[in-house]
Amino acid sequence: MTYSLSTSLSKPLTLVAFMALALAGCNNNSQTSTETTNTNGTLDKIKESGTIVVGHRDSSIPFSYIADDPNQPIGYAHDLEMKVVEAVKQKLNMPDLKIRYNLITSQTRIPLVQNGTVDFECGSTTNNEERQKQVAFSNGFFEIGTRLLTKKDSGIQGFDDLKGKTLVTTAGTTSERYIREYNDDKKMNINIISAKDHGEGFLMLENGRAEAFMMDDVLLAGEKAKAKNPDEWVIVGEPQSFEIYGCMMRKDDPEFKAVVDDALATVFKSGEINSIYDKWFLNPIPPKNVNLKFEMSDNLKALIANPHDSDQPKVATAQ
Repeated sequence: MTYSLSTSLSKPLTLVAFMALALAGCNNNSQTSTETTNTNGTLDKIKESGTIVVGHRDSSIPFSYIADDPNQPIGYAHDLEMKVVEAVKQKLNMPDLKIRYNLITSQTRIPLVQNGTVDFECGSTTNNEERQKQVAFSNGFFEIGTRLLTKKDSGIQGFDDLKGKTLVTTAGTTSERYIREYNDDKKMNINIISAKDHGEGFLMLENGRAEAFMMDDVLLAGEKAKAKNPDEWVIVGEPQSFEIYGCMMRKDDPEFKAVVDDALATVFKSGEINSIYDKWFLNPIPPKNVNLKFEMSDNLKALIANPHDSDQPKVATAQ
């Protein structure tokens, strides 16, 4: 039904009716304003500001970390992140688009993406069902298994050996959640310490405050590689979960997600992903020029061949 304000005002209105009309108008204006705000996607935000804000980590070796230049993140995931930035430049026809880096941690990454401080991040963030309720994920670009890093002579060969021992893990990670549930369910009496980042976690392990460090196997390999004496350390235990890393962005923004997914798909289909992988996992990397010697798993090969944004791995083989 079409409502004519002029027609209505030509007849006497009671005070109540007039106030109701005024309130209805205010409510409609409020709803329109909210809807307009909600439809402003990430691409619009970037275009209006002339800047894309990229989230990065400082110690997620070799995915996203700081080495020699404190203002320049590097890593496997960072290289993929820059492919996304290039795709955004092309999409918006903004070759001079500015890039601003914003440091995130395991605990701050989700809120900083949600509130718009960061436009997206590609690091070592696991795509899982709980996080999907808060943020969106790109197609996966890595797959890991959660394991333990410990000294060769610690006597720890797997998770069953953790009873009564002290273990460190990184705060705000899926590993922290898993090990706390495992500890409660199995009545292991594990003393669990939460570190602010992976670097601090390994430091606690190295200085004897903890006897094992639980985290994603490839991140453990990164910490092991930068140790004073890498040969003293060993990664042990059957993986307790297989998890997929994806780029994280705000929910309900399919246009921006399509740009991110297409950028990754181009790298996968061209085969460029193999050279990027070799650069960070099979060759010496900064800052100490250590080689992780971490071969590409069958799981990751399957993910690259058939990309998806599910939180569940399509293949579950030994890593």
